[in-house]
Amino acid sequence: MSNLFEAAGMDEGAPRPLADKLRPQTLEEVVGQSHLLGEKGPLARMLASGHLSSIILWGPPGTGKTTIARLLANRVGLHFAPMSAIFSGVADLKKVFDAARARRQTGQGTLLFVDEIHRFNRTQQDSFLPVMEDGTVTVVGATTENPSFELNAALLSRAQVLVLNRLDDAALEELLARAEAHKGRPLPLTDEARASLRAMADGDGRYALNLAEEVYALAPDEPFETADLIAAIQRRAPLYDKGREGHYNLVSALHKSIRGSDCDAALYWLARMLVGGEDPLFIARRLVRAAIEDIGLADPQAVHQALAAKEVFDFLGSPEGDLALAQATIYLATAPKSNAGYKAFGASKRAAKETGSVSPPAHILNAPTRLMEDLGYGAGYEYDHDAPNAFSGQDYFPEEMTRQKFYSPVDRGFEREIAKRLAYWQKLRQEKGQ
Repeated sequence: MSNLFEAAGMDEGAPRPLADKLRPQTLEEVVGQSHLLGEKGPLARMLASGHLSSIILWGPPGTGKTTIARLLANRVGLHFAPMSAIFSGVADLKKVFDAARARRQTGQGTLLFVDEIHRFNRTQQDSFLPVMEDGTVTVVGATTENPSFELNAALLSRAQVLVLNRLDDAALEELLARAEAHKGRPLPLTDEARASLRAMADGDGRYALNLAEEVYALAPDEPFETADLIAAIQRRAPLYDKGREGHYNLVSALHKSIRGSDCDAALYWLARMLVGGEDPLFIARRLVRAAIEDIGLADPQAVHQALAAKEVFDFLGSPEGDLALAQATIYLATAPKSNAGYKAFGASKRAAKETGSVSPPAHILNAPTRLMEDLGYGAGYEYDHDAPNAFSGQDYFPEEMTRQKFYSPVDRGFEREIAKRLAYWQKLRQEKGQ
């Protein structure tokens, strides 16, 4: 630990945040990541085998990525070399690699910890490959972003991606208990306020300990109630990066909740996105998409409701216009569902690709010239409005194709009526021998 203080220009007696003072000293003290560090976890298996391979630790802030990397280095006897991709470039990487090579000559291996590894560009990421392959360094990268999108395939193929969980309520409570043991006195919070503090932390252990430290510093005469806590400590905005994976995860949750007719869950995900600062137009577009993909003709009004929500939001703005998005979400979630139109169009596109450039049957082609009349264009066409029941029953598929059925309406909502119409026309077609 003294090396870390010296590197920061501090001595061990210098003031340190509570979160740093309580940083785990062994892997067994790390909370909330038993799926990685437990007896059957991948990290535990690596340590048991005596070989630590390069890994990418992917998870939200405050879940222990840096701590785990440092403790892994201690456990396997590697020199811990930390760096941040935010403040480092190619020259810094070269220095680190050269130092690791020199260390290797003396029999000392290096664990290179790269925080925010996704911030390195493609060329910088590629520079890791040779030193990973020849064993100069064991790389442990930390990222809050989806490695599939942010890291080179070549780098990913040489490292195992391990996912860290946001800390659950039990893990956060264990951290608060450690803070109380360190301070030698309980947090001055009521049980309800204590639960609120854990909720404010939003799965971030470091933030939870920072909040606890603030509460201790305030030293209230009586334990804080929830209202006192909220008034004293400004709640941070929920983690949400509308330009990256969280943006797509939440809109996917909204769409699938609508598809699953779970109105309350859909409203929750809508609120999460709006509170996180998502572009309302992006949300409105997804509502329109859900209306046509998952409801379709089971309720033809659904797409109009979604489009109307967009128009109302444009007219009113936020926050009043947010209610229009909520109303459309409720309508879509409670509407009868059908993807029959979506499936029918997909099947028809596949058939169009398979059949190529076959022509429509001659009887439904227009014949604006004498030559086209002589070739049979339009011959035998029956004008449906002149036929009984306004239905001629003619075949409108290409002559090279047998008749196919793409659209099968569901027995829900308005599509139940459409199914009756299709059955009626099919009956007439059969009577005409078509």
